[in-house]
Amino acid sequence: MSSKYYLIADSGSTKTDWAVIDTQSGSSTVFQSAGINPFYQTTEEIVPVLETQVIPNLEGEIQKVFFYGAGCADEKSSRPVTDALKQCIPSAAIVEVASDMLGAARGLCGYEAGLACILGTGANNAFFDGQRITHSIGSLGFWLGDEGSGSYLGKTLVVHYLQNELPADLHERFANNYPEINRLTVLDHAYKKPYPNRYFAGFSKFIAENRSHAFIGQLLHDAFGLFIQKYILKHQNADQYPVHFTGSIAYYYQDILRSVLIEKGLKSGRILKSPLEGLIQYHTAP
Repeated sequence: MSSKYYLIADSGSTKTDWAVIDTQSGSSTVFQSAGINPFYQTTEEIVPVLETQVIPNLEGEIQKVFFYGAGCADEKSSRPVTDALKQCIPSAAIVEVASDMLGAARGLCGYEAGLACILGTGANNAFFDGQRITHSIGSLGFWLGDEGSGSYLGKTLVVHYLQNELPADLHERFANNYPEINRLTVLDHAYKKPYPNRYFAGFSKFIAENRSHAFIGQLLHDAFGLFIQKYILKHQNADQYPVHFTGSIAYYYQDILRSVLIEKGLKSGRILKSPLEGLIQYHTAP
């Protein structure tokens, strides 16, 4: 019997994790591409990403595509991604595009009930009953929300710097690392240039390099506490279910995140850098 190949994607604004699954052997090939977000990109802008960064990594004839992505809230908003995938992978009889939140929920919770959260470039949350998302405290995106995310942390750090609120030693380190940063360059990136969320999330590197500094530790602690307060604690009976996380911010600062969850009286669940492994299991389960 010939193999059937599935293509699974978990996409954020910064990067996309892909997996090609041979359903007969169970083997998988994993790779990355640039982020794909229909909120910021048209079909015409997504197609070159697929042609240059995805298609060369495919093996076999893809029968099904399951794409979970930021900005893919419903059929209308997902249309640029759906059209690009169908154009670039015509062999796929099934192309399903859904939110990154559903991908996180399936990858983290499997078929069990729990709270699934994303803390990467952006932030999101949902209650998953084991089959579907039943409730979510909607994220308002980069400018109005995303508390706890990489873009939020970077934005908060830069604001502290520009308003001379960083401790002297940290201020000097930041100035040495980013000599080009001033009020005008930041405002230009924030309001005129594309992908301001990616720009501010880029300062996560500085946060990681200085995470032992008391100010940075408190910044992370407060940001995670704000995420939990604004989103998780608003779910009914939140303390009765495990709280799972995926995303680079949650993964690399999971020690601080777990301590904040405990402080808030919540059950700490799985914390994965990417939900892709769980999604592979979900879509290949008998």
